[in-house]
Amino acid sequence: MRGSILTHAPLDLSGYRAHFPALQMSIGERPQIFFDNPGGTQVPQSVADAMSSYLLTANANIHGAFATSQRTDQIISQAHTAMADLLNAPEPGEIIFGQNMTSLTFALSRSLGRELGAGDEIVVTRLDHDGNIAPWLQLQERGVTIRWTDIDSEDCTLDYDHMGSLIGPRTKLVAVGMASNAVGTINDIRPVVAMARSVGALVFVDAVQAVPHIPVDVQALGCDFLVCSAYKFFGPHQGILWGKRALLEQLHAYKVRPASDELPGKWETGTQSHEGQAGTLAAVTYLQQLGREQLDRYMDDLGSLSDRRRDLRAAMLTIREYEQQLSRHMLQRLKQLPSLRLYGIGDPERVAERVPTFAVVNQHANARKLAQLLADHGIATWSGNYYALALVERLGQAEEGMLRIGLAHYNTEEEIDRCCDLLEQATS
Repeated sequence: MRGSILTHAPLDLSGYRAHFPALQMSIGERPQIFFDNPGGTQVPQSVADAMSSYLLTANANIHGAFATSQRTDQIISQAHTAMADLLNAPEPGEIIFGQNMTSLTFALSRSLGRELGAGDEIVVTRLDHDGNIAPWLQLQERGVTIRWTDIDSEDCTLDYDHMGSLIGPRTKLVAVGMASNAVGTINDIRPVVAMARSVGALVFVDAVQAVPHIPVDVQALGCDFLVCSAYKFFGPHQGILWGKRALLEQLHAYKVRPASDELPGKWETGTQSHEGQAGTLAAVTYLQQLGREQLDRYMDDLGSLSDRRRDLRAAMLTIREYEQQLSRHMLQRLKQLPSLRLYGIGDPERVAERVPTFAVVNQHANARKLAQLLADHGIATWSGNYYALALVERLGQAEEGMLRIGLAHYNTEEEIDRCCDLLEQATS
């Protein structure tokens, strides 16, 4: 079938590396390799240019009568529209910018907490980043009970049956991640939404690790709230919250009195990072350009979307397909390293169920030492728990943590080989 990713020739996205100045860096004579992407991606030149241009030609606060303020208003409006298009949100007014995902989630949990009391329940998962756990744990001070969804420890996938057993008439919210920042598991949000809806509960989705790797469509997911971070999809440090208009209008927002009661201003407390929104707009524009150049590959998958939404979906389908190629290669290489234990889905035939984030441990060399070894050879990775505290504790790795290797669409199989060769030398 034309448009099916299963029948396409292998992708080569190496040409897009030229957009990222950081990829030209070297450590001594060794080219720098960025496998720290789950903690934050590199940015295209266009993002840096957009932020610099804003600061030099439009730097002002909002809603003034003068030129730079009007330029700021225009950029902010364009950034909200761009994020609505990336997430396929119904309207830009439902897009809320903030300092980061964690701050936005705490703000929303505080507002939701006003509506909850003793005996109400919230369901969280042990697979999540603590940014989608700690804000809900804080509501225990209001008497809210937290229910923990377990995982299958063999492949680090969510136990949907266990989640179903936890959701009941007292459940008010289910908080779930779309993709694990530690082990890469992609969760199917649709059955979670169905279970929550059956008891009238809301669904909050952490999509920070999903948005850089796969198409995210809030309308198709059916959730009530979704958060992501621009610095994980090639932009600056910005958090983004999407919520259904009716809920955002209904909930109480903690803000100063003169601030607007209209969306999105009701939730965008204080003066925002306008240069950050300019950079986020540029990051979405970069993805749009990538998608436009790959449209022919996915025409059967794009439906009747508007031009930018069509281009952005093509971009994310392209990235997903290429990263699945990288994931197969990584899993095949890791299988050749028996001294390393991979946590997460390890079957190359199941790469569609994960993003390209890999957590490994070695019984003879702790994660920090492995990360340091790789860093000494110009390869950036992370070690520890990466704020996925509940998962790392559940896997029994809380003391030393795990080594995390996270790929993006600007990485290559050659970089994977270099990393795995070093790990083989260090752990054999």
